[in-house]
Amino acid sequence: MSKLLERLLGRLPVGWLQLTHSRTRFVAAVAGVAFANLLVFMQLGIMGAMSTATLAPYNFLDADIMISAEDANTLTDGSNVARARLFQAMTVAGVESGAPLFVGILEFKLPDGTNSTLQTFATEVADRDFLSAEIAAQFSRLTQENTALIDTKTRGVDASVFADLKDGKPFAFEVNGQTLTAIGTLELGGGFSADGTLFVSDQTFLRFFGKRSSGAPNHVLLKVADGVSPQVVAERLRSILPAASVQVNTLAEYKAADLAYQSLERPTGIIFGFGVLIGIIVGIVIVYQVLSTDVADHLKEYATFKAMGYEHRFFLGIVLEEAGILAVFGFIPGFIVSMGLYAGLSAVTSLPVYMDGTRPFMVFFGTLAACALSGAIATRRLAAADPADLF
Repeated sequence: MSKLLERLLGRLPVGWLQLTHSRTRFVAAVAGVAFANLLVFMQLGIMGAMSTATLAPYNFLDADIMISAEDANTLTDGSNVARARLFQAMTVAGVESGAPLFVGILEFKLPDGTNSTLQTFATEVADRDFLSAEIAAQFSRLTQENTALIDTKTRGVDASVFADLKDGKPFAFEVNGQTLTAIGTLELGGGFSADGTLFVSDQTFLRFFGKRSSGAPNHVLLKVADGVSPQVVAERLRSILPAASVQVNTLAEYKAADLAYQSLERPTGIIFGFGVLIGIIVGIVIVYQVLSTDVADHLKEYATFKAMGYEHRFFLGIVLEEAGILAVFGFIPGFIVSMGLYAGLSAVTSLPVYMDGTRPFMVFFGTLAACALSGAIATRRLAAADPADLF
């Protein structure tokens, strides 16, 4: 390692030699940086899972514009929308078609007595064109009373439960004390608000949600005519619909707003965001403590170099060399362990926790920056020191 660094730096790797002089201290420092990396990786992984789970249900929708209640922040919350808004929207130039979307939560009772929650979506069978191709291809079968498409990756439910369903056999299960029969499947998995997903027709939905009305869906989905901009149509809709009771957004805008709300306003997103910040601070503090101690231990040697005429940038280079070494050696175990924890967490919770292509680079360069900052701070004492006072 010394020879490799000597070739890269073009000088004796003083920083490496100083760090490895005390192996115990070096291992402890690397472990500290690795822990900070692991903490950041885990927080980012869970935040990434939250983002993926938040946006995943939108992939089942095929619409350009969505009309929602003014107090709706996500796809699954907020008041209902009067169905009359759909008829009003159909009079606006550029709107080609529209459909109501109903959303609710049902509890799936398992044979062993435990429950899993199912985020339930519904629309009219005739409006299946507003659903993704995967769902639309099966949705026409839901004209049968009390039938559904069920998520075979529902958290807490063993895959063997759906074995016959995948072979084409109906699967009857209990929901809210009533029997619902799954005749088709979809794959999504659990999120932060439910354990799985369910699609039913609007008539089945209204049977299981007795207090809901066909005249008050959660959202209104709209498609615009070919060649017409959804943003332009959305502006037209905003000009005629009452802003005090409804909001109009393109589907892309609503997805972005939903994700921002989950990340910046909901406690879950804020907590994980603070976790990332704390991990960065922990890393900076650990590296600063190691480097400042190293500077203090070798202050007389540095003073000798300073008296010989070496400039401050020489010492800064040595300390930054040490910071870079700690960053690299701390990142590797942090990355490896986090990959294992991602796999374990995903298996246990069914959340989409995985390592995306940009996260390792982001964390690595962030670690380098944090270590460099710590190194720069650690050399401040040396910069102000007078060699004559150090002997």
